[in-house]
Amino acid sequence: MAFSLALIVIAGLLADAAFRKLRLPGLVCMLVMGVLVGPYFLNLLAPDMQSASADFRKIALVVILLRAGFELSRDTLNRVGLAALLMSSLPAVFEIAAITLLAPPLLGERILKEG
Repeated sequence: MAFSLALIVIAGLLADAAFRKLRLPGLVCMLVMGVLVGPYFLNLLAPDMQSASADFRKIALVVILLRAGFELSRDTLNRVGLAALLMSSLPAVFEIAAITLLAPPLLGERILKEG
């Protein structure tokens, strides 16, 4: 398991350096390397590593979100603040409205039950 973990880290860092020279995001290359060394392509990971993959995916999500958050700056948020707010909240509002209006007729339930 230690060899598999070291392989993932080293391959990810090497690919990150290569992708940065090509001016591509390093995070994308780390995802690509994860797919390449995983069980669906080269299968270089130990079986016990695959059984712990759910935990590693959660850790990877935290790392991705942290990296995205650290790359934000106040100036950037001030510049695109309203657009970012609208793009993050309007889809959720429309989804909530659609579920509220369409779910009862589609699922055969009533919004207000007569008592």
